[in-house]
Amino acid sequence: MSSTSSRSGAVAVIGRPNVGKSTLVNALVGAKISITSNRPQTTRHRLLGIATFPRGQLQLVDTPGIHGEQGRRSGKAMNRMMNRAARGALEGVDVALLVIEAGRWDNEDGLAYDALHDAGLPVVLVVNQVDKQKDKTTLLPFITKVTEGREFAAVHPLSALKRSGLEQLVATLMDLVPEAEPMYGEDEITDKSQRFLAGELVREQLMRRLGEELPYSTTVEVEKFEEEPSPKTGVMYRIDAVIWVEREGQKAIVIGKGGERLRDIGKHARQQMERLFGAKVFLQTWVRVREGWSDDEAALRALGYHD
Repeated sequence: MSSTSSRSGAVAVIGRPNVGKSTLVNALVGAKISITSNRPQTTRHRLLGIATFPRGQLQLVDTPGIHGEQGRRSGKAMNRMMNRAARGALEGVDVALLVIEAGRWDNEDGLAYDALHDAGLPVVLVVNQVDKQKDKTTLLPFITKVTEGREFAAVHPLSALKRSGLEQLVATLMDLVPEAEPMYGEDEITDKSQRFLAGELVREQLMRRLGEELPYSTTVEVEKFEEEPSPKTGVMYRIDAVIWVEREGQKAIVIGKGGERLRDIGKHARQQMERLFGAKVFLQTWVRVREGWSDDEAALRALGYHD
């Protein structure tokens, strides 16, 4: 890339929980670096996705959803920390993507817009999940209503899951970020370590395979991440992961009858790791109790959570 035409910049991906921010980041990066599930709070950490294109590079800051102050879990230390991480993601970025769900705008979408507008950033509205709209004729009136009285640099209806509408979005973002050399190499896709990503892939399975409330009382700590030579794949990984819960009763639920659920979680997490790392993985998992970890900022920091 020549210095005259190359563009590079940071893009904050903001929105309320569960609108498809992580799916969008994964689609733009072209690899699964951010875990997804149909539950709020799946993304708990600020994560950088690096997407390199012929015109330049976008550093996509995937954030926890901005939460309102209602609800049983809103006052917990983890929620406060996630909100600070989401708002902190606006520092030093060039553009913001406000991701919303097609056909739905509520108070939390308004909260997210206000945070971006107050930061003085160009805001691109991404109307995601248009593939789920049964009546397509309602989309234009919805967009007109949402944009009325609000300032957006551009509006892009798309489906991150189906990967439709992404090229137009990338073209808009490239026009909005400054002329600059890429900050990362073409083969880099995230600023997070493989160790971090391994823990997240275990947590993804907890979010997907446990009941309604339990996932919010679980987190994952990778105690061992060792690389060994392998004759077949060149390298293999030995990973030990601890699943932390808050009560003994929760431990029994995660393990399941005869250890069946824990084996299932481990199997699917290992498969995702092998796909992402391109290598054989030996994964061992344990479940341990740490009372009140999600409402204890010191415990959260010890477990790898940051503002």
